[in-house]
Amino acid sequence: MNVVAIFDIGKTNKKVFLFNENYKIVWEKSVNLNETTDEDGFPCEDIEVLKNWILDRLSEIKELKDYVLKAINFSTYGASFVYIDENGKVLTPLYNYLKDYPEELKSNFYEKYKGEKKFAVKTASPVLGSLNSGMQIYRLKEEKPELFEKVKYCLHLPQFLSFLLTNEAYADITSIGCHTNMWNFKKMKYHKWLKEENISEKIPPIHFGKDVIMTRENLAIGVGLHDSSSAIIPYTINFTEPFVLLSTGTWSISLNPFNNKPLTFDESQNDCLCYMQYTEKPVKAARLFAGNEHEVQTKRLAEHFNVPVDTYKEVYFDKKIVANLRALNFQIIYPKKYNFDILKECPFQKRDLSNFKDYETAYHQLMLDLVEQQVFSTNLVIHNSPVKKIFVDGGFSKNSIYMNLLAEAFPDVEVYAASMAQASALGAALAIHQNWNPKPIQNDLIDLKFYKH
Repeated sequence: MNVVAIFDIGKTNKKVFLFNENYKIVWEKSVNLNETTDEDGFPCEDIEVLKNWILDRLSEIKELKDYVLKAINFSTYGASFVYIDENGKVLTPLYNYLKDYPEELKSNFYEKYKGEKKFAVKTASPVLGSLNSGMQIYRLKEEKPELFEKVKYCLHLPQFLSFLLTNEAYADITSIGCHTNMWNFKKMKYHKWLKEENISEKIPPIHFGKDVIMTRENLAIGVGLHDSSSAIIPYTINFTEPFVLLSTGTWSISLNPFNNKPLTFDESQNDCLCYMQYTEKPVKAARLFAGNEHEVQTKRLAEHFNVPVDTYKEVYFDKKIVANLRALNFQIIYPKKYNFDILKECPFQKRDLSNFKDYETAYHQLMLDLVEQQVFSTNLVIHNSPVKKIFVDGGFSKNSIYMNLLAEAFPDVEVYAASMAQASALGAALAIHQNWNPKPIQNDLIDLKFYKH
């Protein structure tokens, strides 16, 4: 059976899948790898361990008797650079995008390049410090000039993994176009600061996401994709009428491929940005740290009620509880004014848990608060575009409370839980379809479950 192998590298879970020609998963492995720390003691991905895990899995796949490996691609988390020298040796730790960015360096940079406001709009990149991955290169250059001298190429993580197997260095538009501070969305080319800071010569040429590099063993290897851009590929292939994809994980990202209005400064202040599709079309997106918040608050609930952390998995949507909580809070359904920034802070953080009679009630309130934040966030990208459907994928799509509340919050839009085995991995496989798969792409790749409001 012919297969494509996709390495899907998340911050926590590392997975590898084999898809057959009908894009069904026929084999998979996953692992959580221990982090290491960088020179400042800040936790980060252990690039050596990751590299070895990938190469070991690849040897294992090649030994499998039932499958003929035709192609390989990568989808990984973004905002992370690997710096290599001319021999392909990795020069630094894989710095964590959550690491604090030096204030002085940041303000010097923006001062030099026309201020935060203009710069953020031009590059569709809210000011996010290390999460603007171009700023990581700038920091390396300023703080460690002698090390920077040795850098031959700065590779985003997906492209570095592709380089491991092909020894060819490329850049990819889905990684560059994602809040990196590097791409000028107005001119659709690199921002000029990269040239002025002598960084552009260390960025390899752009390679198209649908094209592959052929190895001596006749394997077609993709150049890798940023996971958020990859996750939307199965949807844009399957649906032509305007939709928003709400991709949920650590971040809940609302992606609207049908909103191509330029980003405004206010939107960028509210954590909106543009992603680039592998077809080089921008997608307007809004981010919310909802999965992370859910994790923090379910731990808090578990401690308070003295139950296991994953108790929430046993809690199902209960209309009565929701009605009671709303009456209790005099909660007008959206929108409501807050004296804090609802996109940055979940209302649940301020709630006193001793006011809830049991875990189930408290958990329903957490979901009410998270969905309230979500509505604010998703509306930022729906604004003035003809969206007819919202597809939710990832963790929250399996949460009946979340899905019912979301459907109720968007009465004019059809809300679906979309289950597709591993959207970002599937997207990376579909991107290189023409290079390994003789069959046409089927239109039943996504299972939809409709939620009535």
